Amino acid sequence: TAEDSGVIHDENIWQAVKGETPVISGGVKLELAWEPFRDGIMKAKVPAGFATDQLFVNGERQILARYPNFDPKVRIYNGYAKDAISTERAAKWADPKGGFIHALHAAKWGDMHWVITGKDAQGNVTYEGGWQNNRPSAMHREYRFVENIFEELDAPGEWFLDAKTNTLFFYPPAGLDLAKATVEGVRLRHLVEFRGDQERSVRYIFMRGFTFRHAARTFMENREPLLRSDWTIYRGGAVFFNGTEDCVIEKCFVDQVGGNAVFMSNYNKRSQVLTCHIAKAGANGIAFVGGLDAVRVPLFWKDQREFADIDKAAGPKTENYPGDCLVEDCLIYQTGQFEKQTAPIEIDMAMSVNVRHCSIYDVPRAGINIGDGCWGGHIIELCDVFDTVQETGDHGAFNSWGRDRFWRLGGVDLNTITLGKDRDFPRADAFRPTALRFNRWRCDHGWDIDLDDGSTHYEIRGNLCLNGGLKLREGFYRIVENNVIVNNSLHPHVWYGNSQDIFQNNIVFAPYRPVKMKEPWGKAIDFNLLHESGATTTAPAAKLQQRSGRDAHSLVADALFTDPEHGDFTVKDGSPALTLGFQNFPMDQFGVVNPELKKLARTPEIPILQRPEEVPK
Repeated sequence: TAEDSGVIHDENIWQAVKGETPVISGGVKLELAWEPFRDGIMKAKVPAGFATDQLFVNGERQILARYPNFDPKVRIYNGYAKDAISTERAAKWADPKGGFIHALHAAKWGDMHWVITGKDAQGNVTYEGGWQNNRPSAMHREYRFVENIFEELDAPGEWFLDAKTNTLFFYPPAGLDLAKATVEGVRLRHLVEFRGDQERSVRYIFMRGFTFRHAARTFMENREPLLRSDWTIYRGGAVFFNGTEDCVIEKCFVDQVGGNAVFMSNYNKRSQVLTCHIAKAGANGIAFVGGLDAVRVPLFWKDQREFADIDKAAGPKTENYPGDCLVEDCLIYQTGQFEKQTAPIEIDMAMSVNVRHCSIYDVPRAGINIGDGCWGGHIIELCDVFDTVQETGDHGAFNSWGRDRFWRLGGVDLNTITLGKDRDFPRADAFRPTALRFNRWRCDHGWDIDLDDGSTHYEIRGNLCLNGGLKLREGFYRIVENNVIVNNSLHPHVWYGNSQDIFQNNIVFAPYRPVKMKEPWGKAIDFNLLHESGATTTAPAAKLQQRSGRDAHSLVADALFTDPEHGDFTVKDGSPALTLGFQNFPMDQFGVVNPELKKLARTPEIPILQRPEEVPK
């Protein structure tokens, strides 16, 4: 709390003794007397009243009894079944109450969760929940599974706790000696809380060298809508910041927690997450989410407003939001273990969050998500983000929304607004530019960079996009310059007239992929190079010109990349891209820089270069 605060140059520092690794655990070690049950399953008595939603054996989280069985080779949910809650399947369950249903959104926009309340007279499963998506739908017809049902305990690694008889059942994997194994359950949702507010903030507390482990799952508490983004959230985490200034966690390992790993809620200024390792979190990696009272015009999906009646002042209304915070040199992977509408880095209702030198991969949805334009100023730089959107759809390695107060606003022509006295109104929420610079992105199930509905006031420079291309949906004031878009192109979708967008000095591998575009496109689209491997001549980029109605100076030619097979997409001296204004940027600085994290971190697969006619549409 505020009473524990340090001061500048005399911080209150909690840190590991050199050479030791203290673990802050929200769990409990179990002393168990195992005995055989049946079919390879063991059982043991636990203390009366004991409850846990996860079981760890020798430090690894085990599989709660489920149908269908866990299969690491299956991309979505590691196994799904259309008949997961069919009456035929449910007929095998004596008492499924307390089980869970997990299913993707019908359009694959994230997922939802339900707790089973029983069965009705006809044998149908009854349940409640489904509030975990801000754009709710029926559960997906195919992508679904159930867990925490005793009769589904039938595979190595699965477990089930019978609270009525205080009996723990576990099917040990082959080779595991249960007599010598360390078995742990989970009790707490939060492990460390920084609890203050703007008037009495927690200041100058540093935590270094800790492992955080054994935090409970929170998917059924995830129900707070975040404006008109697709998200709801649970406002909490294993490490929870609320009302801080200049607090830091550094060189910490957040290991297999059940919900959010780190959550900065409401007022937090200049607080930092540095050189941390976050693995297999149940929900988000690091989330920055401000308070609704800081938004001048908080709009949700059913809200309608008229231009004449709306507050037009720019920026936040109060200071109750994360601002000037930093995430640097962090390795974050396999987040979203239980919640799929999540991200390793999530930013909503925040300003000037800097994410730098992070390696992010193996996640179900976006690697980095910005949920609104409130209030911009973010800098995403030197990050390595790949193997994203692995279990969902219609998304990108980077994703943003900008469904701000201008979006779908009545009484104003958004096709001409930038030409008159209200030209700055689209930037009333996104009043500072958000920069994406010198990052490497790869998404094989969506776009590398996806600026979706209304995303506004972005500067995208010096990015290497390895597969999915770059999408700009309707929005304003985006500058996209000096990027290399490998095996893909620009995807412009339904731009407003006079959007003031700029796309120039980029290298693309295929003609643009427009959706419902009207000429002219944006403010300037020109001086781009359409790469054609092996081309011996330089010519006007007719295919780009035909699509955009612009690109008067753009060319088609071989870009003369330096070493693309090994990921170096700088261009050689004499490249026609240089004559168009393209400037080389470093190709060896993406991702984490700490030597220990670099040893652990993966890097993306470098694609085989394709000719324009070979690029998938």
